[in-house]
Amino acid sequence: MSEPIISFRQVSKCFTGKDARAAGQFAVKDLSFDVTAGELVAVVGKTGCGKSTMFNLLAGLLAPTSGEVRVEGRDPFRDFAWFRGRIAVVFQGDRLMPWRSAVRNVAYGLELHGKPKSERLDVARDWLHRLGLQGHENDYPHALSGGMRQRVSIARAFAVNPDILLCDEPFSALDELTSEGLRREFVKLVRENNKTSIFITHSINEALQLGSRILVFRPPAYIALEVHTAQATNDDERAQLKQSILAVMTGEAAATDGEQRA
Repeated sequence: MSEPIISFRQVSKCFTGKDARAAGQFAVKDLSFDVTAGELVAVVGKTGCGKSTMFNLLAGLLAPTSGEVRVEGRDPFRDFAWFRGRIAVVFQGDRLMPWRSAVRNVAYGLELHGKPKSERLDVARDWLHRLGLQGHENDYPHALSGGMRQRVSIARAFAVNPDILLCDEPFSALDELTSEGLRREFVKLVRENNKTSIFITHSINEALQLGSRILVFRPPAYIALEVHTAQATNDDERAQLKQSILAVMTGEAAATDGEQRA
């Protein structure tokens, strides 16, 4: 088995008095898992289960209270600057700059890295074309639909050629038809470009469509169930898998240590 590119080892995060809304509460407790290069792992769980805190630990936005987070062998919090360009994030909102055109939004990360203007614009146009936005390169965000803006956001993430893509419910605000198309395109791009990705979602259907592996979280961010979607080879098996995930998420079924992997 390949060495993990992402590793959590007995990681806990307890908020202190400075975080009054959650003072003294564990958002993550004794969380351990690995992700190898090229994997697309979906993390699913109810609101408040600790998905976002895990995400922020992984992105280097928070330091763990205890335990060890390693990404490419480094601490993402202490070595935050080193990961610039190596990790890209796609958020729930597109977070586009309204005063920049689509192509200039996509080129922004490359601009921060000091790439020449002609090079970064060429790369940005290429990614916009790959995501079906030919003819919209010079449009501003207000002139784009929600789905188109999120395509620009995805293009911006891929444009810097990161090793790792972190996605925090990026399609949750879109209608189901738009989300369905973007999910298919996202998976295709991740696989074609050999990226490693962790995708946070509260939707079981989305997790099943996206992830080669699914981690089901229950509070405080422990893995209640881990499944490999390739094992569900037909509609009946996928339906059974969905029911198993739903039961664990809602607490109707508790996975024991021997039943955590499916």
